[in-house]
Amino acid sequence: MKTLFAIFAVALVAVQARGQETPWPFPELPYAFAALEPHIDARTMEIHYTRHHRGYFNNLVKATAGTPLAQESLETILAKISTLSAAVRNNAGGHYNHTLFWQVMSPTGGGEPEGKLAEAINAAFGSFAEFRKQFSQAALTQFGSGWAWLCVAEDGSLFVSATPNQDNPLMDVVERRGTPILGLDVWEHAYYLKYQNQRGSYIEAFWNVVDWPAVAARFAATQK
Repeated sequence: MKTLFAIFAVALVAVQARGQETPWPFPELPYAFAALEPHIDARTMEIHYTRHHRGYFNNLVKATAGTPLAQESLETILAKISTLSAAVRNNAGGHYNHTLFWQVMSPTGGGEPEGKLAEAINAAFGSFAEFRKQFSQAALTQFGSGWAWLCVAEDGSLFVSATPNQDNPLMDVVERRGTPILGLDVWEHAYYLKYQNQRGSYIEAFWNVVDWPAVAARFAATQK
Protein backbone atom coordinates (compact mmCIF):
# COMPACT_ATOMS: atom_id res chain seq x y z
CA MET A 1 0.00 0.00 0.00
CA LYS A 2 2.80 2.43 0.84
CA THR A 3 4.43 1.70 -2.50
CA LEU A 4 1.18 2.38 -4.35
CA PHE A 5 0.71 5.63 -2.43
CA ALA A 6 4.25 6.73 -3.28
CA ILE A 7 3.67 5.99 -6.96
CA PHE A 8 0.41 7.97 -6.86
CA ALA A 9 2.11 10.94 -5.18
CA VAL A 10 4.88 11.04 -7.78
CA ALA A 11 2.32 10.80 -10.58
CA LEU A 12 0.29 13.66 -9.06
CA VAL A 13 3.30 15.95 -8.92
CA ALA A 14 4.15 15.03 -12.51
CA VAL A 15 0.63 15.96 -13.64
CA GLN A 16 0.78 19.24 -11.73
CA ALA A 17 4.19 19.99 -13.22
CA ARG A 18 2.54 19.93 -16.65
CA GLY A 19 0.26 22.72 -15.42
CA GLN A 20 -2.96 20.65 -15.36
CA GLU A 21 -3.84 20.79 -11.67
CA THR A 22 -2.95 24.31 -10.60
CA PRO A 23 -4.50 27.76 -11.13
CA TRP A 24 -1.10 28.95 -12.38
CA PRO A 25 -0.11 26.72 -15.32
CA PHE A 26 3.23 26.87 -17.08
CA PRO A 27 2.66 29.34 -19.94
CA GLU A 28 3.31 28.89 -23.61
CA LEU A 29 6.01 31.24 -24.88
CA PRO A 30 4.13 33.69 -27.13
CA TYR A 31 6.85 33.73 -29.81
CA ALA A 32 9.72 31.61 -31.10
CA PHE A 33 13.03 31.51 -29.25
CA ALA A 34 14.70 33.49 -32.05
CA ALA A 35 11.91 36.03 -32.40
CA LEU A 36 13.58 38.71 -30.26
CA GLU A 37 16.90 38.56 -32.12
CA PRO A 38 19.22 40.43 -32.29
CA HIS A 39 18.27 42.06 -28.98
CA ILE A 40 17.83 38.83 -27.00
CA ASP A 41 19.45 35.78 -28.56
CA ALA A 42 17.67 32.52 -29.25
CA ARG A 43 19.93 30.34 -27.11
CA THR A 44 19.44 32.55 -24.07
CA MET A 45 15.68 32.52 -24.60
CA GLU A 46 15.63 28.74 -24.90
CA ILE A 47 17.66 28.15 -21.75
CA HIS A 48 15.87 30.88 -19.81
CA TYR A 49 12.40 29.58 -20.65
CA THR A 50 12.89 25.80 -20.71
CA ARG A 51 15.30 25.47 -17.80
CA HIS A 52 15.15 28.47 -15.48
CA HIS A 53 11.46 29.27 -15.66
CA ARG A 54 10.46 25.62 -15.90
CA GLY A 55 12.60 24.92 -12.85
CA TYR A 56 10.83 27.59 -10.79
CA PHE A 57 7.46 26.23 -11.86
CA ASN A 58 8.29 22.59 -11.11
CA ASN A 59 9.76 23.51 -7.72
CA LEU A 60 6.69 25.57 -6.86
CA VAL A 61 4.48 22.58 -7.63
CA LYS A 62 6.60 20.43 -5.32
CA ALA A 63 6.67 23.06 -2.56
CA THR A 64 2.87 23.43 -2.55
CA ALA A 65 1.80 19.84 -3.31
CA GLY A 66 -0.79 18.59 -0.84
CA THR A 67 -1.37 22.05 0.68
CA PRO A 68 -4.12 24.65 0.19
CA LEU A 69 -1.57 26.83 -1.61
CA ALA A 70 -1.77 24.54 -4.63
CA GLN A 71 -5.26 25.91 -5.34
CA GLU A 72 -4.61 29.56 -4.53
CA SER A 73 -3.75 32.20 -7.08
CA LEU A 74 -0.18 33.41 -7.33
CA GLU A 75 -1.33 36.88 -6.31
CA THR A 76 -2.85 35.48 -3.10
CA ILE A 77 0.30 33.51 -2.34
CA LEU A 78 2.60 36.47 -2.98
CA ALA A 79 0.50 38.80 -0.82
CA LYS A 80 1.29 36.68 2.27
CA ILE A 81 4.75 35.51 1.28
CA SER A 82 6.31 36.58 4.58
CA THR A 83 4.41 33.76 6.29
CA LEU A 84 5.53 31.07 3.85
CA SER A 85 8.68 29.06 3.26
CA ALA A 86 11.73 30.24 1.34
CA ALA A 87 10.98 27.57 -1.28
CA VAL A 88 7.54 29.01 -1.93
CA ARG A 89 8.84 32.58 -1.91
CA ASN A 90 11.62 31.93 -4.40
CA ASN A 91 9.65 29.74 -6.76
CA ALA A 92 6.29 31.54 -6.67
CA GLY A 93 8.19 34.74 -7.36
CA GLY A 94 10.21 33.10 -10.12
CA HIS A 95 7.11 31.71 -11.81
CA TYR A 96 5.12 34.95 -11.59
CA ASN A 97 8.02 37.17 -12.66
CA HIS A 98 8.97 35.14 -15.70
CA THR A 99 5.37 34.71 -16.84
CA LEU A 100 5.00 38.50 -16.85
CA PHE A 101 8.41 38.99 -18.49
CA TRP A 102 7.58 36.89 -21.56
CA GLN A 103 4.25 38.66 -21.99
CA VAL A 104 5.60 42.23 -22.01
CA MET A 105 8.04 41.58 -24.86
CA SER A 106 7.31 41.20 -28.56
CA PRO A 107 9.19 40.90 -31.86
CA THR A 108 7.28 44.03 -32.93
CA GLY A 109 7.99 45.92 -29.71
CA GLY A 110 9.87 49.10 -29.04
CA GLY A 111 8.94 52.74 -29.46
CA GLU A 112 6.88 54.51 -26.82
CA PRO A 113 3.51 53.91 -25.18
CA GLU A 114 0.40 55.78 -26.23
CA GLY A 115 -2.92 56.76 -24.72
CA LYS A 116 -3.68 56.60 -21.04
CA LEU A 117 -0.45 54.75 -20.20
CA ALA A 118 1.59 57.51 -21.85
CA GLU A 119 -0.41 60.10 -19.91
CA ALA A 120 0.20 58.26 -16.63
CA ILE A 121 3.94 57.99 -17.34
CA ASN A 122 4.14 61.70 -18.09
CA ALA A 123 2.20 62.51 -14.91
CA ALA A 124 4.46 60.36 -12.74
CA PHE A 125 7.86 61.03 -14.30
CA GLY A 126 7.50 64.19 -16.38
CA SER A 127 8.29 62.46 -19.65
CA PHE A 128 8.85 59.06 -21.21
CA ALA A 129 12.57 59.83 -21.44
CA GLU A 130 12.74 60.44 -17.69
CA PHE A 131 10.80 57.24 -16.96
CA ARG A 132 13.14 55.25 -19.20
CA LYS A 133 16.13 56.79 -17.42
CA GLN A 134 14.80 55.89 -13.96
CA PHE A 135 13.80 52.37 -14.98
CA SER A 136 17.16 51.71 -16.63
CA GLN A 137 18.97 53.03 -13.57
CA ALA A 138 16.94 50.79 -11.27
CA ALA A 139 17.86 47.80 -13.43
CA LEU A 140 21.52 48.76 -13.71
CA THR A 141 22.05 49.43 -10.00
CA GLN A 142 20.19 46.40 -8.63
CA PHE A 143 23.06 44.68 -6.85
CA GLY A 144 23.44 41.04 -7.85
CA SER A 145 20.40 39.20 -9.16
CA GLY A 146 16.95 40.75 -9.30
CA TRP A 147 14.36 42.69 -11.27
CA ALA A 148 13.39 46.24 -12.23
CA TRP A 149 9.69 47.13 -12.31
CA LEU A 150 7.15 49.67 -13.47
CA CYS A 151 4.29 49.41 -11.01
CA VAL A 152 0.85 50.82 -10.33
CA ALA A 153 0.41 52.09 -6.78
CA GLU A 154 -2.83 51.73 -4.82
CA ASP A 155 -3.86 55.27 -5.85
CA GLY A 156 -3.40 54.43 -9.54
CA SER A 157 -0.16 56.32 -10.01
CA LEU A 158 3.02 54.78 -11.43
CA PHE A 159 6.38 54.20 -9.78
CA VAL A 160 9.66 52.43 -10.54
CA SER A 161 11.26 49.98 -8.14
CA ALA A 162 13.73 47.10 -8.01
CA THR A 163 13.69 43.87 -6.03
CA PRO A 164 16.36 41.25 -5.29
CA ASN A 165 16.34 37.62 -6.35
CA GLN A 166 12.79 36.57 -7.37
CA ASP A 167 10.94 39.01 -5.15
CA ASN A 168 8.37 41.34 -6.71
CA PRO A 169 6.17 44.29 -5.70
CA LEU A 170 3.14 42.09 -4.93
CA MET A 171 4.95 40.58 -1.96
CA ASP A 172 4.37 41.77 1.59
CA VAL A 173 8.14 41.93 2.16
CA VAL A 174 8.99 44.79 -0.21
CA GLU A 175 9.47 48.43 0.76
CA ARG A 176 6.75 49.67 -1.60
CA ARG A 177 3.96 47.43 -2.81
CA GLY A 178 2.17 47.76 -6.12
CA THR A 179 0.99 45.89 -9.20
CA PRO A 180 3.79 45.31 -11.71
CA ILE A 181 2.96 46.03 -15.35
CA LEU A 182 6.50 45.90 -16.78
CA GLY A 183 9.44 43.89 -15.50
CA LEU A 184 13.04 43.35 -16.56
CA ASP A 185 15.02 40.32 -15.43
CA VAL A 186 18.58 41.34 -14.53
CA TRP A 187 19.78 37.94 -13.37
CA GLU A 188 22.92 37.09 -15.34
CA HIS A 189 21.24 34.07 -16.89
CA ALA A 190 18.96 36.52 -18.75
CA TYR A 191 21.79 38.13 -20.71
CA TYR A 192 25.24 36.63 -20.08
CA LEU A 193 25.57 34.50 -23.23
CA LYS A 194 25.23 37.56 -25.46
CA TYR A 195 26.25 40.49 -23.28
CA GLN A 196 28.59 38.87 -20.73
CA ASN A 197 28.99 41.41 -17.90
CA GLN A 198 27.61 44.34 -19.91
CA ARG A 199 24.26 44.64 -18.15
CA GLY A 200 23.83 48.18 -19.45
CA SER A 201 23.91 46.98 -23.06
CA TYR A 202 21.27 44.37 -22.29
CA ILE A 203 19.06 47.01 -20.66
CA GLU A 204 19.36 49.25 -23.71
CA ALA A 205 18.47 46.33 -25.98
CA PHE A 206 15.38 45.55 -23.89
CA TRP A 207 13.70 48.80 -24.94
CA ASN A 208 13.59 47.49 -28.52
CA VAL A 209 11.32 44.59 -27.58
CA VAL A 210 8.96 46.09 -24.97
CA ASP A 211 5.37 45.35 -26.01
CA TRP A 212 3.72 48.63 -25.02
CA PRO A 213 0.18 47.55 -25.97
CA ALA A 214 0.57 44.58 -23.59
CA VAL A 215 1.86 46.87 -20.84
CA ALA A 216 -1.00 49.30 -21.51
CA ALA A 217 -3.51 46.44 -21.18
CA ARG A 218 -2.04 45.55 -17.79
CA PHE A 219 -2.25 49.19 -16.75
CA ALA A 220 -5.88 49.41 -17.88
CA ALA A 221 -6.76 46.31 -15.86
CA THR A 222 -5.59 48.06 -12.67
CA GLN A 223 -7.88 51.04 -13.32
CA LYS A 224 -11.14 49.07 -13.17
